[in-house]
Amino acid sequence: MVQRQFTGRHAALIFVSAFAIIIGVNLLLAFSAIKTFPGLEVKNSYVASQEFDDRRAAQTALGWTVKANHAGGLLVLSITDEMGKPVEVTALDAVLGRPTHVKDDMHPAFQFDGTAYVAPVELSDGNWNIRMKALAADGTEFMQRVVLHVKR
Repeated sequence: MVQRQFTGRHAALIFVSAFAIIIGVNLLLAFSAIKTFPGLEVKNSYVASQEFDDRRAAQTALGWTVKANHAGGLLVLSITDEMGKPVEVTALDAVLGRPTHVKDDMHPAFQFDGTAYVAPVELSDGNWNIRMKALAADGTEFMQRVVLHVKR
């Protein structure tokens, strides 16, 4: 039986191969993350930070509570005031999507049924986000991300 010697060349080859695999995987994950992340939340973060406290105070003054539920092919978004009464907003814009990517994003056609906003939407199991913007009767803009867990 012929024994082969482990040389410096073998050690260098193993060392370079291991780092090539590590760097390759890191690059693959980085490109994948960049490709699926939507990017900007706001165009100018400095201006947004200066207006944040005023917007938060105006939203808090409304006293609204927002909850979401999905059952039987219907997505229900309920907005209630401090007394627990349903709120009908002047305008509602909502984007429903996964928290990790934008390829499943959709704009449900919400209709107010007297107690909540309802839209026919088929959803698969998992975590969903509703990024909503509503306009109160007094002109106050209400923005919130509502987390929805769907499990059948």
